[in-house]
Amino acid sequence: METVRADAATHPSPGTDGPGRPGAAVGHHSPVVSPDGTRLAWISDLTGRPRVHVAPMPADGPVDLDAATVLGAGDTAGPQPDVTALSWSPDGSRIAVQIAPSGGDRTRVALLDPDGGPAKEIAPTATAVALGAWAPTGARLGVTIFTDAGDPGSDAYGAGTACLVDVREGSSVVLGTGQAPVVQAISGDGHRVVLRTGRRGERALELLDLRTGDRDRLIGGPGGALTAAARFGTTPGTLWVHTDADREHPALLAVTLGPVADHRITPARPVAVRPGADLDVVALDPAGPRAALVWNAGGRSELEVADLRGGRPQRLPVPCDVIRDVSFARDGETLLVAGHAPDTPPHVVRVPLGGGPAMELLGGTPVQPVPPRPERVTFPAEDGLRIGGWLHRPRSPNGTGFLWLHGGPEAEERPGWAPLLHELVAAGVTVLTPNVRGSSGRGQAFARLDDVDRRPSSITDVRAATRLLAGVPDVDRRRIVVGGRSYGGFLTLAALTRFPELYAGGVDVCGMADLATFYADTEPWIAGAALTEYGDPRTDAALLEELSPLHAAERISAPLLVVHGERDTNVPLSQALAIHSALTGRGAPVELLRLPEEGHEVHDRHTRARANGRIVEWVAEVTAPDRR
Repeated sequence: METVRADAATHPSPGTDGPGRPGAAVGHHSPVVSPDGTRLAWISDLTGRPRVHVAPMPADGPVDLDAATVLGAGDTAGPQPDVTALSWSPDGSRIAVQIAPSGGDRTRVALLDPDGGPAKEIAPTATAVALGAWAPTGARLGVTIFTDAGDPGSDAYGAGTACLVDVREGSSVVLGTGQAPVVQAISGDGHRVVLRTGRRGERALELLDLRTGDRDRLIGGPGGALTAAARFGTTPGTLWVHTDADREHPALLAVTLGPVADHRITPARPVAVRPGADLDVVALDPAGPRAALVWNAGGRSELEVADLRGGRPQRLPVPCDVIRDVSFARDGETLLVAGHAPDTPPHVVRVPLGGGPAMELLGGTPVQPVPPRPERVTFPAEDGLRIGGWLHRPRSPNGTGFLWLHGGPEAEERPGWAPLLHELVAAGVTVLTPNVRGSSGRGQAFARLDDVDRRPSSITDVRAATRLLAGVPDVDRRRIVVGGRSYGGFLTLAALTRFPELYAGGVDVCGMADLATFYADTEPWIAGAALTEYGDPRTDAALLEELSPLHAAERISAPLLVVHGERDTNVPLSQALAIHSALTGRGAPVELLRLPEEGHEVHDRHTRARANGRIVEWVAEVTAPDRR
């Protein structure tokens, strides 16, 4: 019944962040080539926390990290904020970044000088700012401004305002206000803007005429899209839309736009569709009518390049199991592909468009020993629905089983880089990572199966997954631990209260213990967007109370480890404190591991390694055979 902090002195080896710990491995992602093709910018935690790095773009071979410059994204007199996204301006003069001070959720947007000059923050007095698209000239940038003001009982609570900001003068034009608005694309002539709006699962795209103020709905709306993104390409009058509106899986569609004056919009026509597969990533070639497409085929990525004028797509070799980003290099001959694999942290490679092996550009150092590759498994839920997941078998199993539940819930467990799971498997633990109903990767219908009053079925999916794990050879059903992060932390607590007899322990990482206080304490723009997922606290109060594990905490009998970032304002620390207090109040075994200077995500790789180390130690402690 203790509270500890993951600082450098908290846990000696093996809870330290030595070079052999997977959680401490350096990651590189989000590569962007400068418009003139001479430099590369990317995000890396090489210095400990995610920062923007800039280096000369090599003609071949890897980037010279010794020649890289780390750009400051904040006041040079104070700690530099973490960087979560970046976009190089089309004129090459600036790099726009989305930053997360102290790893928190009140993001900001700043303009960086690629040559190392001072950063300039956009809307510095706003509560939070999110990054949108650049105008083709590089003179204006789309951003979304959020405020914590407003009436929590109003439908407009949490709404944001999308703006176009003149980065030279600082003036701005308001484009629209609504739930989660994002500036998706700006036409080449600067007269049209595509704006995405809508709560989770209700995404829509609208076309705004900046001259007349007229608006036209392109796709989506209530009960509409989970995915809604758009870009203008090199083909005049064509908008390329990445969406699952009116279909089960995301695909690439083309929308032809008439002249500005007549507002004609042709119905969207499919360009790239795969039955049963999600289109994960779309990257347009700035030099011509081509697109790089990344498909999610049963959890693993597949890569191809399509001629947008028609013809058969060209399949390319996949350099890693899960591709996160892809973009065209300015040489016209290669793609930059960022991704990860079970044995390789986030890294970047060049993939030749003409065929041939991928070439390392950033990182890619494999972890030793190489973990066994996870196995794809399926099993029936209690109502007969088929559930998928991944089974990680250790080479020398010790009898312990660990059920890990992902966040989201609109996310998916995939066979990529997962340092916590790698450490558990290396310690002899058999790990199962199910994709319970509500997960992505299986189409719209599956993703909506846990919405609002359907949530109890996703909780019983956890019990079905636990039974599958208990039946795996070399797993002792008395030594199974359930754990998860964010929504997965909620499911962990829910399973511990509803099926306490199944578990030897639980690991709740930044999970929600009480949905009503989550709505009251989270950021307004997070609360407003979540109503379609969890329910409306104004009309669904009884349901939220019934689902909240805090109200049944007396049923938790297994030891619990609670891990939470002190700067988390998505799922605030108060959620961890509440479940910790409820258990300590009756003398139940519980440990609270507080992560200083971390938000909902753990950005510092050393802190991540220490936290993972403590989780692995704790699982070993509560499942030791002499405890049974």
